[in-house]
Amino acid sequence: MDNDRTLVIDGMALLFRHFFATSFRNQFMINEAGVPTNGIQGMIRHTLKLVEILKPARMVITWDMGSETIRNEWFKDYKKNRTAPPEELIPQFDYVKEVIDDIGFCQTGIKGYEADDIIGTLSKEYDDLIIVSGDRDLLQLLDGTNDIWLTKKGFTEYNMYTKDLFETQYGIHPEQFIDVKALMGDPGDGYFGVKGIGEKTALKLIREHGSIEQLLLKLDSLTPSVRSKIEADRVSLDMSLRLARIITDVPVDINLVETKSPLSINPSHIKSALESHNLTISSRYVDTLDL
Repeated sequence: MDNDRTLVIDGMALLFRHFFATSFRNQFMINEAGVPTNGIQGMIRHTLKLVEILKPARMVITWDMGSETIRNEWFKDYKKNRTAPPEELIPQFDYVKEVIDDIGFCQTGIKGYEADDIIGTLSKEYDDLIIVSGDRDLLQLLDGTNDIWLTKKGFTEYNMYTKDLFETQYGIHPEQFIDVKALMGDPGDGYFGVKGIGEKTALKLIREHGSIEQLLLKLDSLTPSVRSKIEADRVSLDMSLRLARIITDVPVDINLVETKSPLSINPSHIKSALESHNLTISSRYVDTLDL
């Protein structure tokens, strides 16, 4: 593995993933201070395993910073349909950042923006990124040098996307995935695109027409059913297109990234930091690191 690459981690995606991987068995791993740490422990283990596998030169962990973002200013119902996080997860949002800070890894988040937007901005600033997340929305960021690994199973199995693989699988360019998402909507994020158009039809339309802009210029060429659906949901489609696009020019502190992202692993320091937080992460996750 080329060790001149930068690993970019969607921290919240891993935190949620590992919280729910153990919480269904009520394994919250309460520490001496009474704080649940199951999501934190899984997220840290996962991060250390990625460092072991990739041996990256640099690493940045990105975070969502609160539930309200600029997209709520555009569309008040954005993500409003999501249920509140479990009470055992809530204290882990801030605590995980404290743990990572003590370990010494680079992390960043910007109030008003999502981690996706930070990742999108970093993808324009740097080449040779490996982006790890569970969020398929990020596929729109693929280019010739930056790859995306979507979590699949455990700490070691991923759907690994390059630009070429994406284009082979989907039959469109990565940036066209924005238009596909706009047409099909994202109920999980609270926007619905064009009702009655799912991913299969959205992909077909974008393959044929290239973009929503071109599609709207050729409404007469569509079947009456598809045309009527688009015409009925034009306002929703316009907003969905805006919401589906990851922002790539947010004010990321590049000086922080340049200063803190280079990895210099000190196993004894990491172990000490983990022990100070009563985290029972096996030393094997640290001892295998060799950078």
